[in-house]
Amino acid sequence: MPHELDDLDRAIINGLQSGFPVCEYPFREAAAQLGVGEDELIARVARLLEQRVLTRFGPLYNADRMGGAFTLAALSVARPEVDRVAAILDRLPEVAHNYEREHPWNLWFVLATDSPEGIEKAIARIEAETGHPVLNLPKEREYFVELKLSA
Repeated sequence: MPHELDDLDRAIINGLQSGFPVCEYPFREAAAQLGVGEDELIARVARLLEQRVLTRFGPLYNADRMGGAFTLAALSVARPEVDRVAAILDRLPEVAHNYEREHPWNLWFVLATDSPEGIEKAIARIEAETGHPVLNLPKEREYFVELKLSA
């Protein structure tokens, strides 16, 4: 069921995609930039996460520059199973995010681990827990695409 977003929810979603302050009181500074109180910003972000409007709130790291690894991966899942399998992916710390596409490989996700060996371990775990083989698509070349989704 879609969630009704008000203008402040939209401002929070749109504004925080471009960066989050790195300082002693980041929510206070971000709230001031949005013209709201710190407590309200924290409560709104918590509500958006609880309602699954947002699936994640936190930094993105370049795993391979830190000695880790990441890969794009996909599963081919029958439509009645998509929610069950997506819920499994959602609870795995190695999965940055997942999304459904209209394609035979219909459930896509990004894996990030603290070592290159961790990718294969995560894939084995996902295959065991979901019962579906994982299509692993490691990067061949890196491109920077600044994706921002407008609320």
